[in-house]
Amino acid sequence: MIDKNSPLPIYYQLENKIREMIDSKELKPGDTLPSERDLSEKYDISRMTVRHAINNLVHEGYLYRQKGKGTFVSQKKFEQNLHGLTSFTEDMKLRGLKPGNKLLNFNTIAASEHVAKKLSISAGDLVYKIQRVRLADDNPIAIETNYISTALLPDLTTETMATILSGSLYDYAESKLNLKIENAQQIIEASVANDFEIEHLHLADGDPILLIERNSQLSDGTPFEFVKSAYRADQYKFIINIKRNK
Repeated sequence: MIDKNSPLPIYYQLENKIREMIDSKELKPGDTLPSERDLSEKYDISRMTVRHAINNLVHEGYLYRQKGKGTFVSQKKFEQNLHGLTSFTEDMKLRGLKPGNKLLNFNTIAASEHVAKKLSISAGDLVYKIQRVRLADDNPIAIETNYISTALLPDLTTETMATILSGSLYDYAESKLNLKIENAQQIIEASVANDFEIEHLHLADGDPILLIERNSQLSDGTPFEFVKSAYRADQYKFIINIKRNK
């Protein structure tokens, strides 16, 4: 029950109770949270206090709202430490999850000036464009678009790509082609999902996403790939360990 004599604010006590229900799996991802009225009556507190607690939990990512349907328990966010260069497949396996891909497009195109600059080639040079939905335990997490120079990975076909993407592109490049991927630069920014992302990531209009650009290089400095990704912001977060410069 709620201790009204406690120095802890009532809304904060309710937040903790809901968190405990989620952490103990009494409330599971996708479950509907009891209504404000039900929670108000159960704990004998005002609906305004209940709403305050729920708003905080929505902001923290424990809950999400669907207009006209109610408030639901969110999927636990995937955490990725930005120290170390790993592939999506490697990240998911480290978490004990089954990585997967849904290939949307694979074709050869002329590089735009922007892509050419990222890959240190000339505009108009041929590149592979590989677009896929990245899955974790069959749930869509991100849309990823890779650009790779055809000169670096010659003779790729749709059939070979299907085989490669059943595993890891990084693993294929390193184990089959003896290429050593050494470092990368990433840019992360927040945005709102567009229609294409809404469709393939099962989002709603206005939902937030994390846009990520990655430019990775081989050990000799040759650019390996330029990647543009859109991650579900409600299911993914990035962690950076920072040391103070003295």
